[in-house]
Amino acid sequence: MFFGITCGCRNSTSPGRGTENVQLPDTGKAILSFNEMEHDFGKISEGEKVGFIFTFENKGTSDLVITKASTSCGCTVPKYDTHPIQPGGKGSMEVVFNSSGYNGIQAKTITVHSNASIPVLILKITADVKNSN
Repeated sequence: MFFGITCGCRNSTSPGRGTENVQLPDTGKAILSFNEMEHDFGKISEGEKVGFIFTFENKGTSDLVITKASTSCGCTVPKYDTHPIQPGGKGSMEVVFNSSGYNGIQAKTITVHSNASIPVLILKITADVKNSN
């Protein structure tokens, strides 16, 4: 004995056919919003270590997770919140620049990777390093 299964097309969710009343769940998206994208340390002495804390907010509707922060140079080190930031929550990323061995105007970037709607953002720090000679 064979039991056939029939399927009607009245409940189709193809575009333009029966989608008027279908409510899809809002999966949300995180939105990473930094208060500042650049910081200038101004004039510093060669060998000085300087730091700045970039603050940010999740302006989206789902948890924000920063997955990685990489720098353009080993002289710059980022430290950041690794726990999920809830919608409306705030976090920070500390960036420390070691000016040992540098002279003149220095520009370094920090590439921030996350699960946000814009998954890659670039922060920038600058300093005018003065040699003590």
